[in-house]
Amino acid sequence: MRVLGIDPGTAACGYAIVHERDGRLRALTHGWWTTPARERPELRLKTIFEGVRDLVAEFEADAVALEESFVGADARTALSVGQARGAVLVAGALAGVECAEYAPSRVKQAVCGYGRAEKAQVARMVQTILSLGEGERPVNSHAADALAVAICHALTPPLLKATA
Repeated sequence: MRVLGIDPGTAACGYAIVHERDGRLRALTHGWWTTPARERPELRLKTIFEGVRDLVAEFEADAVALEESFVGADARTALSVGQARGAVLVAGALAGVECAEYAPSRVKQAVCGYGRAEKAQVARMVQTILSLGEGERPVNSHAADALAVAICHALTPPLLKATA
C-alpha cells in the first residue's frame, strides 16, 4: 500500500509518500509546498490541489491521509487550513483514492505511543521508524508531520480505518 500523507496548510503544506509492504515501511518522497501570502487564495489552493493530484498519479497512491484541523485561537488560520484540506480531499476524490483523516493525537499515538508527544519527538520517531539516514530525514516540520500521518494510516488496522 502506498499512502500520501498530508499536513495541510496554505502557507506551507507538507506531503509524504510512504510504502507499506508486509509490515515494513519505506519513505518514497517527502517535502512541502509553499505559497506566498500575497497570492490570491484560489491560486494557493490550486497549487495544493495540483501537487496532490500529481503525487497520487506519479506514485500510484492507494490512499490519501491527512491530519484533522487543530482549531486554535486564530479563526483565520483555521479557515485557511480548512480550505487546504478541502483542496486535498477533492484531489484525492477525483483521483479515485480513499481519503482518511486523523486527529493529531491519534497520529502521535501511532508514531510515538503517546498522544501528546512534542513535534521534535514525532520527527525523531518518524526518522527511526522509516530508517531515514542523515541526508534523508525531513528538514521541515511539515514534511515530518506528513510522514507521521502516512505512517499512522499505513499502520492502522483495516477495521479502524473505517472509523477514521
